Amino acid sequence: MKLVVAVDKNWGIGYKGELLARVRADLRNFQSITKGHTVVLGSKTLSTFPGGRTLKDRKNIILSRRPDYQPENAIVMHSVDEVIRYAENSDEEIFVIGGATVYEQLLHCCDTAFVTKFDKSFECDAYFENLDESLEWYLSDVGEEQTTDPETDSEEGMTFRFCTYKRVNK
Repeated sequence: MKLVVAVDKNWGIGYKGELLARVRADLRNFQSITKGHTVVLGSKTLSTFPGGRTLKDRKNIILSRRPDYQPENAIVMHSVDEVIRYAENSDEEIFVIGGATVYEQLLHCCDTAFVTKFDKSFECDAYFENLDESLEWYLSDVGEEQTTDPETDSEEGMTFRFCTYKRVNK
């Protein structure tokens, strides 16, 4: 499995269930990475999507403990172990896309992390493990610095980079 996440300077990922910022280039990057593949997310994350609808052009696996939960166009799995078994028996490209609890529970199963790093500190109540401080991960690629566009993005003049981390082979 792989994962996609956007983080601030302190590896914060959200506040009160919302993304840190809406940046068109980041959303396009996310789409280009995940389109045509399988995504795994929690039900709380799904509820923050427009209309609470699943992502188009992707197989959506929603992790939820609720036995009666069945959103449209989604496969619901009720445990992390169920997701792991599915991934182990699949040849699909599977991307973990949040939220914080789902990342925490599945990070150990991922071998690649696509991280958008915003060069700003936001008010956060949800965080992602700092891969720069982890002995299990290394930074394998750093994209060019980009700047947000005030016409399309929620933050003006913020710089960011697309980074790729790989798990250290054991």
